[in-house]
This record gives sequence, structure tokens and C-alpha cells, in this order.
Amino acid sequence: MADDEQEQQEQFSTRLEELKTCWQFCRSCWRKTHEFWRKWRVRFYLLMHILGALSSIQAIMSTRTPQGAIAWAISLNTVPTVAVPAFWIFGRSEYDGYELLRHSEMLSDSEMNDELFRTLKKKDLLFQPATDQERAQTKLFQNLAAMPVTRFNDIDLLIDGEMTFNAIFDGIAKAENYVLVEFYIMRPDDLGNRLKDALIAKAKEGVRVYLMFDGLGSRELMNSDDYLQELHDAGVETAAFRTTRGWGNRTRVNFRNHRKIVVVDGKEAFVGGHNVGDEYLGRHETLTPWRDTHIAARGPVVLEAQATFAEDWRYLKGDIPELNWEPDKAPQGDMLSICLPTGPADPLETGTLMLLHLINSATKRIWIASPYFVPDEQFVSALQLAALRGVDVRVIIPENNDDWLVDLTSYSYLEELCEVGIKIYRYQPGFMHQKVYLIDDGSAAIGTSNFDNRSMRLNFEVMLLVYDPGFGAEVKAMLQEDMDRCELTSEKAYTESSAVFRFFVRTARLLAPVQ
Repeated sequence: MADDEQEQQEQFSTRLEELKTCWQFCRSCWRKTHEFWRKWRVRFYLLMHILGALSSIQAIMSTRTPQGAIAWAISLNTVPTVAVPAFWIFGRSEYDGYELLRHSEMLSDSEMNDELFRTLKKKDLLFQPATDQERAQTKLFQNLAAMPVTRFNDIDLLIDGEMTFNAIFDGIAKAENYVLVEFYIMRPDDLGNRLKDALIAKAKEGVRVYLMFDGLGSRELMNSDDYLQELHDAGVETAAFRTTRGWGNRTRVNFRNHRKIVVVDGKEAFVGGHNVGDEYLGRHETLTPWRDTHIAARGPVVLEAQATFAEDWRYLKGDIPELNWEPDKAPQGDMLSICLPTGPADPLETGTLMLLHLINSATKRIWIASPYFVPDEQFVSALQLAALRGVDVRVIIPENNDDWLVDLTSYSYLEELCEVGIKIYRYQPGFMHQKVYLIDDGSAAIGTSNFDNRSMRLNFEVMLLVYDPGFGAEVKAMLQEDMDRCELTSEKAYTESSAVFRFFVRTARLLAPVQ
């Protein structure tokens, strides 16, 4: 017994000595670190001020808005230790290395450009404007999208997750040659596994399958080795879109590939707001039911969605898969449509210009449904002008948002929009995630672009613009049903709130450029 007690005392003494040694080591490290910091802090601050000054020059030369340039220039020179890393992560708007195949010389003699245009014209699939106004509109659309306005398309409206994914899975099951799949978010949950099984089944039939997802948005999938390995073992080619790819983009984590595209054999395409996750089927813990919208397209516009996928794939892989570029009429329908891909690699702010044009050209109606409503000053002015000339302007946003900062910011627009007669509706049940724009009676745009700076300047997005009175009536009826589930709000929700709340709302609006 005495031996055991002596052994325990020896063990205790040994551990105590180890702790003393460790403590002395930590104190020594702290002293050395403190001495190093005292010696080098002046040089560090000097270095940061130099970097801040150089970065402010970059900000002034490259930031797309004067307000943003001023804000960055001031902060980079006053608090460089915070502003310099923030600028190199969030402040840069240009994107290197991504080649727009629609504009490249390499593509000038390929099937995806000149040959496609000639074939569309030969098959009478191009829209032929009859008036000066139609010619101007068509020229604008085609110059922005670098794609033609096509006719003989058939577009189906897909409301919510069950309808959307049933249609997508049916389309994949019918594939004979290839399937192209691109999503911002893919989760390895029940819906994600259903998609994986569907793609593996087609790959085993000999159908070529190409899957692309955003590396940051799909980080759960990136961490699931089994999911990707099963796809690879079945012969599915995968690619994670990393916006930090390339030396010049290493710090640019603020960019995203937000596109959602599925193409089957070059004959059918699916575009819209849904990602691949159980929440999109109404299984979110707090935001159920989930309200979203997708569309299914057939006809020549499918090849434009396919070209958008091909650009993204080539950026990651360096080549384009062998695809069907032979356009044809939809089995039924004669809708006019054009695919509009937008992103930070565009030479112009394509999404901004297109949406401004749609708002400025409206004569009767502008209905907007977007979960993230953070317009900049030019959009606020455009909406105000539309309302002042008698256009029915309505905006649908969610009451329950998954982004508290965006939710706060949305209150800051109530006073200046509602005072000119713009109606702001807050969708009550669950979470509304759709991105839908209805202009007058026949023009509708549906896809992935939110009404915010991120979608206009930072994300790779895609929208399908459709002109057809019948389709416009469907979209109008859908949005009217959504508004029936909303509460009409007014500027009082902001002006009659507490001073503390208004302060936080205005502070949140200052961060609008990075939301």
C-alpha cells in the first residue's frame, strides 16, 4: 500500500514538473512574441499603410460605383489593417481567366456561334422584328447576351420543388446521349442522393453525364468523399467551380457560380431558382414551405442554355464535351425566348443593363419576386420613375428570410418606394426563394438572378427571357396567388419603428454592395 502511495506521489511530482516546464515555455514564447511585436509593429503598420495606399489606387481605378470607390479609398487609408484584407477578399469586381466563348475569336468559326446563327436562320428559328421598336429591342438583347432571340420555343412553368424535380428526373430518364447538370448548391441528402442515383443509372446505360457545382455553395458535397467517388466510379465527369482558380483570383472568394442548369441531349433545358437540397422540397426545419420557381424549355433556346454550361465547363476543364448543336423547333409552341448568362467576367454589367432596360421599357406592369431585394440607387430611381409614369410596380419579398442582413436592409427602401405608389408585399408562409420578373403582359424573366448587387456584379447567373402573352398570363396568375399569401406593407413599418431599429436598418444598407 505504501509503495502505491509513493508511486502516485512520484507520478504527481512528475506531472507537476511537466506543467511547470510547459508554463515556462509558454511565458518564454509570450515574451519573445511581445518583444518581436514591439520591435516590428511600427514597420508592420507602415507596411499596411503602404499596401492600403496602393490598394486605394486599385479601388479608385476598378471599383464600379463612385460610392464604393470613395468608401474603399477612405477605409484603406485610415484603417488599413482591417480594410486591406477585406478589399482583397470582397472589394474587387473584375474576374480574370474566364473566357466568354460567345465573344472569342476561337469560336468565330465554330458550331457554337456563326454556324449556329446560320442554322437558326436557315431553319427560320430566328425572331424577325417587324417594327423599329422590335428591331431596337432585339439588337439590344442580342448584343447583351451575345445570343439570338429565337422562336418556336415551348416553355413550361414549374412551381415548387416536387413539380420541378419530377420534371428534371423525367428528363434525365429520357436522355439518350448526354446530360449536363450544374447547380450552385448540391447536398448529399435525400434529394442529392436521388440525383446521384439518376445520374449513375444513365452513365451505366452509356449516356455521357457531366456534373458541375459551386465549390463554396456545395461545400457539404465537397466533404463527402463517398458521394463523388460513386459518381466517378460510374463514369460521371464532375467539376467543382472554384472562383479562386488562377493566380489572379486567389483572394477573390466573394464570387460565386450561382447558376442552375440541366440540359438533356441539347433538346430540353431546366433553369430556375431551385438547388439540390431537401429544403427545396419543403423539408427545412424553420423555412417550410419553400416557395420557388423553375422552367422547362424545349426548342432552339435550349442550345443557348447549353452554351452557358459549356463556357463554365471549359473554364474548369479546358475543353468542351462533344454536344449536339443542331437546333430544332419545339414539338409545340411558338414562344420567343433568349438565354441571358451574366457574370463578373462580362465586359459590361450585363444583368444590370438588361434589368434596367426591362424596367424602363415597361408601360403597364412590373412585378418582381426576389428573396434578396437590395437595389442600388439606379434601380431605386428606375422603379420610382416607372411608378410615376403610371406603371403598376409590385415587389414580393419573404417575411421570413434566411439572411437577416438582407432582411434588415429591405426595410430601408420602404419610404422612398412606397411614397411613389410602389407596393411591397411580404410573403408569409415559409420562405420565398424564386427569382421572377414580369414586365407588362407578355415579357417574363425567370432564372437565378436576385434583385441585388451580388447577382448583378459578383455572381455568375443565368436567366431565360420569354415573350409570349399566354406564358405571361401564367406567370401573372402564379404571382397573384403568391400575393394572396402576402401582407401588403407600407413605409410605416420603417418610419414608425424604434430609433434603434431604424439605425440598424440604415447601417445594414451601408453594407448593401457586399450583400
